[in-house]
Amino acid sequence: MHGRDGRAQDRADDHEAVIVRSPTETRNSGTYDIDLLPALEILRQINVEDATVTAAVSAVLPRLAEAVELGVAALERGATIHYFGAGTSGRIAAQDAAELPPTYGVPADWVVAHHAGGGDALSKALEGVEDDWEAGRVDAAGVTEGSLMVGLAASGRTPYVGGALEAARERGAATVLITANPDAPLASAADVHVGVATGAEVIAGSTRMKAGTAQKLLLNAFSTAVMVRIGRTYSNLMVGVDATNGKLRGRVLTILGEATGLDEAACAQALNAAEGDTRVALVTLLAGVDAERAADALKRARGRVRVALAELGVGETK
Repeated sequence: MHGRDGRAQDRADDHEAVIVRSPTETRNSGTYDIDLLPALEILRQINVEDATVTAAVSAVLPRLAEAVELGVAALERGATIHYFGAGTSGRIAAQDAAELPPTYGVPADWVVAHHAGGGDALSKALEGVEDDWEAGRVDAAGVTEGSLMVGLAASGRTPYVGGALEAARERGAATVLITANPDAPLASAADVHVGVATGAEVIAGSTRMKAGTAQKLLLNAFSTAVMVRIGRTYSNLMVGVDATNGKLRGRVLTILGEATGLDEAACAQALNAAEGDTRVALVTLLAGVDAERAADALKRARGRVRVALAELGVGETK
């Protein structure tokens, strides 16, 4: 085969030829008789296995922290975080990306999810799309220098994710791979490999179970930590959400009240002066300055409330 498509297929074929079984595909010796059990005992066996996931995730947190810093760096330079995955991994990625704008008030193009097979594959399984190395490369066309590409693959060998990793690195993006395989074949293609050892599934190869749970925990933790580090929270409050409608206005007033201890009337007055900007209103209330001065301080602080407060001479707050 010749040309770029041919080379990509050769890489995928070579990759498939040296496949070693992922830990998630081995049989779990504790569930050999699961098909003979009543419902409650089946659930207990699943629960016992699920309980091992948090410890496995805890073991890879240092690597996840490296990924978080890469994500923060990408957003601070005005670039994008891109998620790539197939099947369960891709659906978890799509959910995480979709929930960030309403939770933290960030633009939808800050974190973008790419799923093998496109939107149709989110609601139903499409056979073969995860094996397309070149499709991963094509879908990574929007990954630019300075961006962060996060690939999710339970086995650590998904060709679609491999193609995206390859293309992202060629474009000068940082790369992270999240897997349920500490010895993932694609690990060498990533700057950071977060390989969580979830082990054999209750049902051999069913990575929507422990591996999927681990990926959900890791991606939630990753994106939340990134949002905290770039100043989209104050303490443990979501101050990136602005009052753009009645429902959100009520939520923001609650946040302002929690953060300042002031009554709703005072919070509403500050929010009106801030034109609905939660962080401006918060700095106004805590620093005792007008909205214009609060906004200027936040601009210099790159939106970080605590940094703006420190500049305005406000000491440690809760």
